[in-house]
Amino acid sequence: MSIEVLVPNLPESVSDATLITWHKQAGEFVNKNENLVDLETDKVVLEVTAPDSGVLSQILKENGAIVTGGELLALLEPEAAQESQAAENKTLSVTTPEHDDEDIPLSPSVRRLIHENTLDPSDIKGSGKSGRLTKSDVLAHLSKQTPANAVKSQNIVSLQSTETVAKPETAKPIESTTVASNLRPEQRVAMTRLRAKVAERLLQAQQNAAMLTTFNEVNMQSVIDLRNQYKVRFEQKHAVKLGFMSFFVKASIEALKHFPAINASIDDNDIIYHGYYDLGIAVSTPRGLIVPVLHDADQLDFAGIEKSIAGFGEKARAGTLTYDDLKGGTFTITNGGVFGSMLSTPILNPPQCAILGMHAIKERPVVENGQIVIRPIMYLALSYDHRLVDGREAVQFLVTIKECLEAPAHLLLNI
Repeated sequence: MSIEVLVPNLPESVSDATLITWHKQAGEFVNKNENLVDLETDKVVLEVTAPDSGVLSQILKENGAIVTGGELLALLEPEAAQESQAAENKTLSVTTPEHDDEDIPLSPSVRRLIHENTLDPSDIKGSGKSGRLTKSDVLAHLSKQTPANAVKSQNIVSLQSTETVAKPETAKPIESTTVASNLRPEQRVAMTRLRAKVAERLLQAQQNAAMLTTFNEVNMQSVIDLRNQYKVRFEQKHAVKLGFMSFFVKASIEALKHFPAINASIDDNDIIYHGYYDLGIAVSTPRGLIVPVLHDADQLDFAGIEKSIAGFGEKARAGTLTYDDLKGGTFTITNGGVFGSMLSTPILNPPQCAILGMHAIKERPVVENGQIVIRPIMYLALSYDHRLVDGREAVQFLVTIKECLEAPAHLLLNI
């Protein structure tokens, strides 16, 4: 009796998904829990695994198909499993190295590169956590090989420029237009679902909110001194680096407690005041902007915040961010400073009514006690929905963050 491979139940508010990549072809043997196909939603990529071992006898939905929860994707034939497995094992014993790359945890993107280029993962030094291989490690390894392989690597990078959440998706069909001289190539590429959703939400924020931005600057010297003094001991005790983001999360929570309207949202003619602090941390990926959420961030200490943020980064690289990681959020922090941004006006993340923008830290001349001194200064920007937040509240909110960062004792002593 055939085993049905079904679309899993989709997350709440997600009506359908796009089938982007089959990892197995009809007639191939698959193991139980092996990833068969990737489905892309507006927020995350879902992996559909084999419910049992067997031969993939029939694929009913092709790449690019729109599917809904519970829909039939393919059929497995379990009765042919033993024979097919034996044949596959015989083939593998002849054609593959003795090392089994499944012994090393590999993300789907890395696994694809390994198999497409017939590589042995044991020959590649991993730079990820616990020596885990990343896509960058594999591409760097390919670039060191023959020129032909280097060209192949470059083609792989080009095809994977439209990436899924924390992992590359197989490139969609590309309509390419090339002029006669062949010196001015053009490519027309369909938007990924995530990019389309980001575009829709950003346009919605521009059209449906009375958005305004206020600015301030903060002297980061106290935070830098405190971080330099304790970062080694902090890492030794908590096994995570002490960054700047935890200070900004803590300062934002203190400011949100003083100005609850900035932690609120508008629902038609109602204002919803949230009695909790779920902070989104905007992350830019090759696939597009994603905002993992620190749920109940006020209950986390500095180590808990840093570990959560590091965990989001690890999940993004491994392609394991879930819908729950991205769900909700009452306030967002975005850090354009990591890319060198000096000043920007961040766009709201609906239905939230405010977003804090961090920028690059630069040494600047400032006046202290009548003297010109050099200090590490960061510009801060707070974009807010003027329908709900008054200018006075927005300015004082930003001043509160500034005070917390310039005197970190406020954060440590809760004063």
